[in-house]
Amino acid sequence: MNKKVGAGAVAALVVAGGYIWWQAEEVPAPAVSGAAMVKVNVPESLSGPAQIGARAFEAKCAACHGVNAAGREGVGPPLIHKIYEPSHHGDASFIVAATNGVRQHHWSFGNMPPVEGITPAEVKSIVTYVREVQRANGID
Repeated sequence: MNKKVGAGAVAALVVAGGYIWWQAEEVPAPAVSGAAMVKVNVPESLSGPAQIGARAFEAKCAACHGVNAAGREGVGPPLIHKIYEPSHHGDASFIVAATNGVRQHHWSFGNMPPVEGITPAEVKSIVTYVREVQRANGID
């Protein structure tokens, strides 16, 4: 009789454990440092100024803000994000951030330092590029 009770208890534990495991939410894998933070749809074509901005972005900004401004996990935020829509962060805010740096306020990456050696013309073309990519991703 004790063997039947023991076997029944073990079976009940297995069933209960299986049910709990089956019901448990899947825990997402931890983010990989440096991985893109958002999926970015790149427009099929860019205007001439935006093409220049894309090259300048790659040279001056992508190390922190990621390829196509998708952000880099643990490094820098995505610029293709609603936070940076023109009505919240106007073009001038990008110019100030690139030339003077900016204190951390939306993300927890720390303060952004000024971009070494960037020119006003480069920043203007980068903003043009970012705005065109934002529009391709529904950020107006």
